[in-house]
Amino acid sequence: MNKRIGLVILPVVCSLLAANPEPTPKQVAFFESKVRPILVNNCYECHSEEAQKSKGGLYLDTREGVLHGGKSGPAIVSGKPEASLLLKAVKHLDKKLSMPPKQPKLPGQQIAILEKWIKMGAPDPRKNLLPSLITRNIDIKEGRKFWSFQPVRNPDVPKTRGSWAHTDLDRLVQAGHAKKGLHPVKDSPPATLLRRIYFDLTGLPPSPAQVSEFLTAHEKDSKAAVRKIVDRLLESSHFGERWGRHWMDVARYAESTGMERNCTYTQAWRYRDYVIQAFNDDKPFDQFIREQVAGDLMAAENPEKQSEHLVATGFLALGPKSLNSRDVAQFKADVVDEQIDITTRAFMGLTVSCARCHDHKFDPIPTKDYYAIAGIFHSTRTLFGTGGTGNRQKSTLMPLGGENDGLKEAIKIHQERTRDMKGQLADNTKQTKKLQQSMKKKEADERKIIQQELVQLKKQKGKLAKALNQLTKKKPKPTNVAMAAQENPKIADARINIRGDVRKLGKPVERGYLSVVQVPNASPVNKAQSGRLELADWIASSKNPLTSRVLANRIWQHLFGEGIVRTVDNFGKTGERPDDPVLLDYLATRVIANGWSIKKTIREIMLSRTYALSSEPDEKNFVTDPENRFWWRAHHRRLDAEALRDAILAASGQLDVTPAKGSPVMALGEINVGRDTKNMNKITAPNKNRSVYHPILRNKVPDSLRLFDFAEPSIIVGRRQVTTVPTQALYLLNSPFILKQSGHMAKRIQDAGTEGTGNQVRQAYRLSLGREPSAPEMKRMQDYLNSEGKTLGNICQVLLASAEFRYLE
Repeated sequence: MNKRIGLVILPVVCSLLAANPEPTPKQVAFFESKVRPILVNNCYECHSEEAQKSKGGLYLDTREGVLHGGKSGPAIVSGKPEASLLLKAVKHLDKKLSMPPKQPKLPGQQIAILEKWIKMGAPDPRKNLLPSLITRNIDIKEGRKFWSFQPVRNPDVPKTRGSWAHTDLDRLVQAGHAKKGLHPVKDSPPATLLRRIYFDLTGLPPSPAQVSEFLTAHEKDSKAAVRKIVDRLLESSHFGERWGRHWMDVARYAESTGMERNCTYTQAWRYRDYVIQAFNDDKPFDQFIREQVAGDLMAAENPEKQSEHLVATGFLALGPKSLNSRDVAQFKADVVDEQIDITTRAFMGLTVSCARCHDHKFDPIPTKDYYAIAGIFHSTRTLFGTGGTGNRQKSTLMPLGGENDGLKEAIKIHQERTRDMKGQLADNTKQTKKLQQSMKKKEADERKIIQQELVQLKKQKGKLAKALNQLTKKKPKPTNVAMAAQENPKIADARINIRGDVRKLGKPVERGYLSVVQVPNASPVNKAQSGRLELADWIASSKNPLTSRVLANRIWQHLFGEGIVRTVDNFGKTGERPDDPVLLDYLATRVIANGWSIKKTIREIMLSRTYALSSEPDEKNFVTDPENRFWWRAHHRRLDAEALRDAILAASGQLDVTPAKGSPVMALGEINVGRDTKNMNKITAPNKNRSVYHPILRNKVPDSLRLFDFAEPSIIVGRRQVTTVPTQALYLLNSPFILKQSGHMAKRIQDAGTEGTGNQVRQAYRLSLGREPSAPEMKRMQDYLNSEGKTLGNICQVLLASAEFRYLE
């Protein structure tokens, strides 16, 4: 396309662009990792400036080209897949428009990605005004100047005036306030602060007795009271359930494969329990990294510890899988790509998988670096199971050692059954011979009876022989197995897949790490192994400029509602810059100084004055910093889906805080979720366990979690979206779960012997909101309760559905 034609279409393009706002960082990541590779591999040959003559005048290598379309009209209609020519073409719905031409249509997985992209509004970060294939030379040396690739620096803590600051963290925050002309609001009321601490550390509300105890202690010595409750809750087993779930969002934890054939992961629960225990044990995060990436290669002092390490590598096996894929090489490449994406984004906040088909368009990550890491994971065998569902793609599971693996007992039982069956066959043979010999001496009538017995014996012998044959073939398997990773028998460097095509192979790339990330004295990849152990050490190094920053930012985000870098999964150029880089580096150095202890880092933050601030507004501060990027107050935060459900069950007295064992998915075996509706009803049946133990099936997340923005389990989610939509209010008004729990809560109050409407209302407030009702609230609730047809259950539902119950101040 020449410039003149470009000027003609410019007004049309501009109007189309106005309807397509700038994509969010999450949308950019989706486009770069999922959509662009499909376009590059299947469309650019005919529909890009790279092509000598673009067919039909359609250019798909720029945002403007896609929106303007070709001779047949716009390639897509934003938000409307059914009206988009691009989707019709790849689905081969019109023979004249079929793409790619004279080839089979794209795999269902790729078509689904394009459909999802268009539904999202077709977010596209490519900004070239005229169609052109983006090319540039990556300058690694220049790329290292970007903030996140710079070494972490331990800042000098400034001296501040007054007595406001309690800690060094406060002094850094106060220095930021001074530069911006901000002043912190007052501290949170004790009851409000206690509720915040409880939910942040355990995901559960404090009981009325715990509130009363804290308020008494706080009145005597506020700092000591806060310190005591923080220390106590950090040691609670509920801490691991709360913070383990945060990590499971990042690790894309689910108990099914998702995709077009959604089959169960029967052993995923072992990884869930490993994560919860790791947080409860305060496992150093650098150790946590090493175990998840290379636990099978680590030394262990006993079989139980080795099993723990193996289960940890389930991190690499948990991702979505396209089990219907006919192409083994493509399936393996997709698994490796997903492993690269989760490893680099979870620990370092980098979108390395965007370099699969071409050099990264934004960050200094060349394609060769992608394949340097890909070689490590291609030299790894991923064990995820799903062998019992007749899939094209499946694997075994990892046997776990220890005394309780059940294999010895299974072998013993198998041997006993085999001996017993052989004995029965031998008895049958003896009896047959005996009857055959006696038959010769008998009269005709008696021989006829014996003949009938022989027929039955031969039938029995046939059945026994068949059963013995099946028993011999069906060797006992270990009952203690896990999803995991292990070394591939074939260790080799990966060859570059030109444009990501597994059939078009370029030069091999020596296994290694990202060139732009400097880690002094990093060990090179062990040529005799996959290299996962060295990769894990490289990521977990205290000298890696990304890992400690990403972790510190994730901790801050969970305690304050926003990260210092708001794009918590993206520390690259398309991510946001840190609001306060000095504060971020201070926290990163504290993470390392604390021995990578998450509990110690959380404790330091929670004992600061900054954490204890109230969420009340301030007009002057709001004008200067409307988004509260410099922490002059606490963020007004809604409870996440699990905390909301658990808090409702806690208020009603129905919550079972006993850790659940295993998973309903494990009991049902490997089933196809999409087809087995009978078993699905069993899996999704209501239960009283904490939400972290609820089975999470891709594409089948229960309403109680899905409606309140539960993390999409197929992708890495470091920061959940928070929406306010009508379905949430309708759920709180009409769902059987809410109505049932409201009734239980009312019964709980009445069964406790609470008499009189005033006392019942007070107890309802204590159980739900952790406070006493005000005089106007008391009058309003009593009037409501005394009106015709209203019950205590209605009052309880009102409180459980209230904004105060759903939000943290």
